[in-house]
Amino acid sequence: MPRTATARPPVKRAQPSPPEPRITHGERVVDASTGITKMDMVHYYALVAPLMLEHLKSRPVAVVRAPDGIEGQLFFQKHEDSDRMAGVLQLDPALDEGHDPLMEIASAQGLRSYAQMNVIEYHTWNALKDRIERPDRMTFDLDPGDGVSWQEVQEGTLLVRVLLQELGLPAFLKTSGGKGLHVVVPLKRLRDWDTVRAFSKAIVEHLARTIPERFVAKSGPRNRVGKIFVDYLRNGRGATTVCAWSARARP
Repeated sequence: MPRTATARPPVKRAQPSPPEPRITHGERVVDASTGITKMDMVHYYALVAPLMLEHLKSRPVAVVRAPDGIEGQLFFQKHEDSDRMAGVLQLDPALDEGHDPLMEIASAQGLRSYAQMNVIEYHTWNALKDRIERPDRMTFDLDPGDGVSWQEVQEGTLLVRVLLQELGLPAFLKTSGGKGLHVVVPLKRLRDWDTVRAFSKAIVEHLARTIPERFVAKSGPRNRVGKIFVDYLRNGRGATTVCAWSARARP
């Protein structure tokens, strides 16, 4: 009897990996005040990649691009519309509906890919991609006004930490690459964005009430002359803070 043909399932072919990102115009000057070049940025991010990727892993990221150097126009990019960049993942579009996909730096190749695209800075969400509606950390950005010394910034940071300890909240310090400092509180992923933001706002308002000679809860240069504005707005959905080990687009 003739054999009955058995339908075979279609063969799934693996998508080819994106090519290794090639760096062009590596001699282009990024910072005229120091002479730092595009290739210098490539080498820097290759050096810090093992450390930096621990802070980028599974976290939506935004980048700051400086195609004409840091003295030129800067572009803040939160979504990725390019096809298949090496080391860069496009996240589920449902995470931010109505936009191009959010992005994640998945490997050192991703840092190299974005260095080729003239990226200087990396900023991350306060949540991981698998439970993006439940923040895993709360950030306080201490932003000193005119007349505030570096010593006063450090003292202010310690005062914030003391209050957090009294609330039973562990925290760690992160430099910002600017004049201020970040105090970061790890969270169990139990509360939503609105709850975390409201709680962080209450902490900042308490600081401004109890130590008004040091802290303010309102933004704006006029409000913080001689004082430190503690920014809690980083704790809203979609807000970002500069990633550990990121360079800054500043002289």
